[in-house]
Amino acid sequence: MSNSADSPEGPVRHTSAWAVRGLTAAVFALAGLIFVTSANTAKGTNLRSDSSLLKLSDLIKERSENNAELNDAVATARADVDALAQRDDGSTEAEDAKLKALEKAAGTTKITGDAVSVTLNDAPPDATANPGYPEPQPNDLVIHQQDLQAVVNALWQGGARGIQVMDQRLISTSAVRCVGNTLILQGRVYSPPYKVTAVGDPGKLKQALNNSTAIQNYQLYVKAYGLGWKVDEDDAVTLPGYSGTVDLHYAKPVE
Repeated sequence: MSNSADSPEGPVRHTSAWAVRGLTAAVFALAGLIFVTSANTAKGTNLRSDSSLLKLSDLIKERSENNAELNDAVATARADVDALAQRDDGSTEAEDAKLKALEKAAGTTKITGDAVSVTLNDAPPDATANPGYPEPQPNDLVIHQQDLQAVVNALWQGGARGIQVMDQRLISTSAVRCVGNTLILQGRVYSPPYKVTAVGDPGKLKQALNNSTAIQNYQLYVKAYGLGWKVDEDDAVTLPGYSGTVDLHYAKPVE
């Protein structure tokens, strides 16, 4: 038994005018609903240039400035505590010598000496590949976390007595981290160019930089796309002591 609609001799279906009008009304209603939903979602802003990203950037900048002010306050308070401790010190000379050695190793006191500084920078905005190299991808043109870590690790390997990244002294708990093309170090945010300064034997420090395979890989991008790389040798550089908190923070189980 066949359906008459499938039969070549069956009746032909005609769409009524009422059906067309109903479909048109439904389309307009759906379009209106989409416009209203889009307006509510955007909350009066342009979806293609949502200001939330700008607000986040402003928040990070504000928190970074607040952290800098807090670090200065901590440094002042620590200096006052040290002064009081020295005035009321009842320790022996041997204990004082041991304490100074520990402070020096911890990076909480300033050091002065010959130094090597390394400056890394993103490629120019209009960078193109030099002859013989493929065209760059966006990630090929910016400094990455592993690049900064490679420099810091090489300088420690070269016997650095102290290292400063930008304007902050590194200690054993310092973490060099990048988010996007910005550096987050001890609660503060920095943009390139990034400068790393190490006090130590300049010859050994530069040799350690040359021996690093990670830095050798970075040098390929310097040659290919023009990323910034500059090594300077300086005399009588003074690195400030670390003045931030030394309290360790760790995860706790949820009870």
